[in-house]
Amino acid sequence: MSSEASKYLKFGSVTVLILVSLGYLAYTGVQDSKSYYVTIKELNAMGNEAHSKRLRVAGNVVPGSIKRSGTRVDFMLKENDLTLPVSYTGTEAPPDTFKDDSQALADGKFGSDGVFHAKQLQAKCASKYAPKPGAAPAAEPGKSMSQNRSSGSSGMSN
Repeated sequence: MSSEASKYLKFGSVTVLILVSLGYLAYTGVQDSKSYYVTIKELNAMGNEAHSKRLRVAGNVVPGSIKRSGTRVDFMLKENDLTLPVSYTGTEAPPDTFKDDSQALADGKFGSDGVFHAKQLQAKCASKYAPKPGAAPAAEPGKSMSQNRSSGSSGMSN
């Protein structure tokens, strides 16, 4: 075998090794970051399968259930008539909108102890962004602001 063919063989085998390594890292990274959204009812019906998957569960925070202890926050999520105990031990503090009756989304694993162990927590307060009762909308749908200001005039001439 010539030295030139030997160089191509070495280069090709190193290239294949690098591509296989990158493919493996990409596959395992996707598997680790994959999480399934389930309701509390679906979570309870999953049985032992729920303990091995990364999951996302949403619900409303039960009033009076938030207990803070250092960086750990324990609370209850409620969806319809079902509740789920959640223990959040993420690296970031819970968001400012995380309060009683707020909507929360917990991302983590369901423990065999019956507690959902969250590593990420998102919360929103729906009432904060909703228009005040009786407030007029800023613009009618399908019209620009200038069309709304001119009472009935379309701003175009025929």
